[in-house]
Amino acid sequence: MTFTHTPDTPQEQPAAGGDRRRWFALAIVMTAAFMDLVDVTIVNIAIPSIQRDEGATVSQIQWITAGYALAFAAGLITGGRLGDIHGRKRLFLVGIAGFTLASALCGFAANPEMLVASRILQGAMAALMVPQVLSIVHATFPAHERGKVFGLFGAIVGLGAVSGPLLGALLTEWNLFGLEWRPIFLINLPVGIAGLILGSRFITESKAPRALKLDLVGVALVTLGLLMLIYPLTRGEELGWPVWGFVSMGGALVVLAALVAYERRKSARDGSPLVELSLFKVKSFAAGIAVQTVFGVGLGIFFLVWTLYMQVGLGWTALRAGLTGVPFSVAVSTAAGLSVQKLVPRFGRKVLQAGALVMAAGVLLYIWEAGRYGLGITSWQMALPLVVMGLGMGLIVAPLTDAVLSQVPREHAGAASGLINTVQQMGNALGLALVSVVFFGTMDDHLTRAGIGPAYADAFQNALGWVAAVLGAIFLLMFALPKRPAQHLEGAEGPEDAAAGETTKEPALV
Repeated sequence: MTFTHTPDTPQEQPAAGGDRRRWFALAIVMTAAFMDLVDVTIVNIAIPSIQRDEGATVSQIQWITAGYALAFAAGLITGGRLGDIHGRKRLFLVGIAGFTLASALCGFAANPEMLVASRILQGAMAALMVPQVLSIVHATFPAHERGKVFGLFGAIVGLGAVSGPLLGALLTEWNLFGLEWRPIFLINLPVGIAGLILGSRFITESKAPRALKLDLVGVALVTLGLLMLIYPLTRGEELGWPVWGFVSMGGALVVLAALVAYERRKSARDGSPLVELSLFKVKSFAAGIAVQTVFGVGLGIFFLVWTLYMQVGLGWTALRAGLTGVPFSVAVSTAAGLSVQKLVPRFGRKVLQAGALVMAAGVLLYIWEAGRYGLGITSWQMALPLVVMGLGMGLIVAPLTDAVLSQVPREHAGAASGLINTVQQMGNALGLALVSVVFFGTMDDHLTRAGIGPAYADAFQNALGWVAAVLGAIFLLMFALPKRPAQHLEGAEGPEDAAAGETTKEPALV
């Protein structure tokens, strides 16, 4: 265990004080994670207002959302590794400062071009900030406490999933100070500034115990490979799935294969690869990454078609659609906290598998209700399937993160966190691409106004059938997960081991 402080430094404090600092740090990084989750979805609701106010073209509107996603996904692995090398606290603070600045530039954008550029910058800064969240948790909390922490993290994910559209609808509808859509970005400013000030005080610095170097060739290969894969998936539907898109995706596999070969040689040569391939020898990590990817596909399909179904098919307002999702959010948050703290220690991976089956049951119930009530379906009639789905999702999201990271060495926490977030983004991008097949692919190309509602309702049911199939696949993949996460086994490490293998600049908060 290595500490770079003397016993009499002012930072030394009793366990209770350390506990308080630790939980303050958790609140700060969780708030940043929530801010990112909301920012991914909040823009969609405000797009009509942005188009009307700025006169943005269809292509510019798509780049406002796609630019963020591309920069975010392409930079996550690099952002995670930079945290391992230069310090997770330092990179978190740089990321949240840059994210806040980019949010201000978005809010004050003078034209669509500036808004697109600012969104790309915002995505790049999120790629520095977000991987540090899980890394800081992994390095700061002992194994026996991480279950509780990841339960809170799962609750935040559930809250962020539907809070973005609801918050976006409210801020756009209120038209604060006559600013139209701009408050959806400006709301990040006080949150980001508070996170920067409090984070610098309460978060403990941690980094890999030995000096690592940034693998620039690895950065170039992983960025190129991900862009070649995700760009065609993001723009494919709009461009009519051109041949070059499929060539690009095929080429991405070649680039990523070259990355694996290079990283293997790099690891043998100096032990500083960008992608730590040894992580995939950890069974819980490899299996968890596979589940995360497929789960991302299912969520990517569901959230988009759900929004289209309510706002276009049923003709509901953005605010009504956002409020309809509240039961889902509450259910996810409740189940996430319960699953990691109470259920997983007793039942292990069976909890995650039960979550997949419960969520699939909610999807099937939703298909049945959508067919029975047709276009006359109400928000309260959607509440039951949404609650069932939310409970299932809550049983998955928190324990899954816990299981994926449970056996990862702390020195690679940043790299592992970057990979987790990257595969989630890739899964979401693939899910969004599949929407053109499983949702729009079932519709007639020339719908009349009267035919839009029934067509969207039918397409919604078809897409949910695919989501149920994805959840079935996830259930089977989960058999590859360990029966119990490492920290729930006999003899799991205790508080005294929490900072083992870390280099810290302050006392470990454990």
